[in-house]
Amino acid sequence: MLNRRKFLALSTLTAPLALASRHLMARPLTEKGKMWPGSLKTQGQPSVKFGEKPIVISTWDFGQAANEGAWKVLSQGGHALDAVEAGVKIPEADPNNQSVGMGGLPDRDGKVTLDACIMDGMGNCGGVAALEHVVHAISVARKVMENTPHVLLVGQGATQFALEQGFPKENLLTPKSEAAWKEWLKTSHYQPVMNVENQLYHKQTGDMPGGPNNHDTIGMIAIDASGKLGGACTTSGMAYKLRGRVGDSPIIGAGLFVDDEAGAATSTGVGEEVIRICGTHLVVELMRQGRSPQAACEEAVKRIVQKGPERSKTLQVGFLAISPQGEIGAYALQKGFTYAVRTGSINQVYPAPSYYA
Repeated sequence: MLNRRKFLALSTLTAPLALASRHLMARPLTEKGKMWPGSLKTQGQPSVKFGEKPIVISTWDFGQAANEGAWKVLSQGGHALDAVEAGVKIPEADPNNQSVGMGGLPDRDGKVTLDACIMDGMGNCGGVAALEHVVHAISVARKVMENTPHVLLVGQGATQFALEQGFPKENLLTPKSEAAWKEWLKTSHYQPVMNVENQLYHKQTGDMPGGPNNHDTIGMIAIDASGKLGGACTTSGMAYKLRGRVGDSPIIGAGLFVDDEAGAATSTGVGEEVIRICGTHLVVELMRQGRSPQAACEEAVKRIVQKGPERSKTLQVGFLAISPQGEIGAYALQKGFTYAVRTGSINQVYPAPSYYA
């Protein structure tokens, strides 16, 4: 999911594969009631109490506002599934966010199509792909989960279902996004470039330009006060994509996977690469086998590098994960991926470490 997020190409990526061994893993959890020193070993990463609940984490800087929506539910004892739905609806309704919901950049035919999925820790899930004319794709995905025997509805069928469920039909193409599309039509040049730009990274390092429209998929995972997990993922997909293109975001096991016993994970970036390794399912299964969320995210990124060493240098993918105990992991191919954390004591955005320095 790239062009619409104004991904910037990095100048030169020459970090050898051997650098991977230098990335530090999270320390094992200590006994309950103590602290572990943040799942990520970079300056400014969060330290979360063992077993602190509730907790919600999400991708990118704008995940902080989304987390607030989820926190209103979680802080009142609400369910994780309700929280993540409420949280991601905030960027879906934001016309200034050109990568999610209303105002998303269109495909090359000028059509805004949305992808989303939602899942709880018991395996209940639903998704929609290539949905048109409905702002809250995540809520339609939940209706698929609750009101049909299916997991995924696509295209005209998804739109028809949404309208039958009472969702209002709206024009999702805002003047701002329409103007950007018409400007793109002058060259119709389609070359996805990686997202390495975000305001937090620019603020901390000073060596990347910042901008307001520099994000993509919103992926959110949460643990409620009872210890149940839930996750949501929603996007308008890659800008100026071929009509009908679907990335990882609405696909269970690619853009999102949740299991109360093992943990939850979500992804962001070039969906095709995530689909190739069933990325979030991989992360959760690695946690089931005993790896920390951080180690699991790092392994998923390494798999992408192994599948396409040269290709991986020119694109961005990031993973975000959480264990049932609330331990966090985050890792990306390139610098610039950020994530937001909200607990009773933390409300902050953090930069994730990356494979390529």
